[in-house]
This record gives sequence, structure tokens and C-alpha cells, in this order.
Amino acid sequence: MDISRDIESLSNFKRNTVRFLEQMKETREPVVLTINGKAELVVQDAQAYQALLDRIDYLETMKAIEQGLQDVKDGKSIVLEDFIADMRKKHGIHG
Repeated sequence: MDISRDIESLSNFKRNTVRFLEQMKETREPVVLTINGKAELVVQDAQAYQALLDRIDYLETMKAIEQGLQDVKDGKSIVLEDFIADMRKKHGIHG
């Protein structure tokens, strides 16, 4: 994010919306909008926002995988057959 380019007043954004939309599509960077000199809103191109959500989803998945691998290392897991047997016993399932 380029502070000199990506922080603007809400009033300026309203006056120049088309220019800002073109900028966001080109740079894929959000624009921080200020109200009375205080940062209040972030506006972002929809594709860039989706890419951000995708990155978050990927990172959360990687963290869960890392936790699962650590659980295996720490002995906090059981083999599938034992899990199935435990569930059958717990829920009275025969088969």
C-alpha cells in the first residue's frame, strides 16, 4: 500500500469515484478513506478482496494441517479403526 496514494478523504473519493475505481482495479490495492482526518473505511476492488479471502482460507488450512501434524507427533491421535470402534461402542452401533 502506498500511503501517499492510498489514503484519501471520503469527500475526495465521492468526487472522483471513477478514478479511484480504475486505480484499485489497476493496483489491486485498497484505498483507506478518512472522515474528519481519521481513517474510517477501506474500499477495495472485489477481485482483490476475493484474493485476500482466498489467502486467509489457505493460511487457516495450513495452520490446521500443521496443528494436526503436531497432534500426531504429540501422540494426540488414534488410528481410524480404533476411532470407528469407539464410535460404534459409544452410539450402540453394531456391524
